[in-house]
Amino acid sequence: MRNPFFQFHFSRRSLVAGLMASAVLAAAPAGAQPDSDQPVRLIVGYAAGGPVDAAARLFAPVFAKELGRPVVVENRPGAGGVMGGDTVAKGNPNGSVLFFAASPTITISPHILKKMAFDPAKDLKPIAPILSYANVLVVGKDQPFKNVKELLAYAKVNPGKLTYGSAGVGASNHLSGELFAKRTGSEFNHIPYKGNAPAMTDVIGGQLNMMFDIVGSARNHIASGRVRALAVTSRERNASMPDVPTMREEGIADYEVNGWYGLYAPAKLPAGIAARYSEATRKALAQAALRDKLVEQGYDLWLGSPKTLSDRAAKELAMWATVTKGIQIE
Repeated sequence: MRNPFFQFHFSRRSLVAGLMASAVLAAAPAGAQPDSDQPVRLIVGYAAGGPVDAAARLFAPVFAKELGRPVVVENRPGAGGVMGGDTVAKGNPNGSVLFFAASPTITISPHILKKMAFDPAKDLKPIAPILSYANVLVVGKDQPFKNVKELLAYAKVNPGKLTYGSAGVGASNHLSGELFAKRTGSEFNHIPYKGNAPAMTDVIGGQLNMMFDIVGSARNHIASGRVRALAVTSRERNASMPDVPTMREEGIADYEVNGWYGLYAPAKLPAGIAARYSEATRKALAQAALRDKLVEQGYDLWLGSPKTLSDRAAKELAMWATVTKGIQIE
């Protein structure tokens, strides 16, 4: 028969030990707490239904399977993705929050926002590159321009008369237009919209002469004949529209604009967790079903290391510093 005193004494010791362990865990820094099976919050800095959100929702379930942990997409729109990035920069560095970042937030916003909520280079840790995308220059079907050379010839004798729309000041398609103007010595009239879709509606309707749009968003309008594609902004032709020339082929030798999506974490994420997440990203992008869906939407897979991502971000941050000079928003 058990000694009741011994049983009580043992239980008391167990209770004290448990309370001490809990106190130690609670007192530990957030970043030092172990990884868990709780869902990873994959933050998107744009509203649901847009191109960044759509790509993230294709990526998330495949990434979750490779990671062996649930992944939930969470939209935190505002300030061109900056609100989403700030959420992650200030998030718990234990692997529970990641940023599905679009390149303008990392490389353009720091130049044009009067006050940046966080420093992407210091407050975020690059995990892995994911996708690269190009913009395509389109004109309405009733516009007379059949190619870039004809458009530039008109712009030369009619400075400022041609209008182009964008998703807003500082958006990648706005700055594609700014770079186009700088590289060709032309003058265009920029009309900012609250998103790509309303700008495209006015290109189709003839209220705008042209716009730069993400290849994946513009493909259906091009295929239907509502707009005409003049050139893509990437170095190589896009696989989803191989008949459309590049800007370089159209004679603008130093023009290239490629946006991208990359995975980031809070800066203090431990190296071991970061390496596991980087490997899970690589394996997810190797899945044929995901790859085919993304390529079909006009994206190019962008594989590489965290350094691949950080090097490209640094290079483009420097490039956009020149293009955005004089552009600033609150």
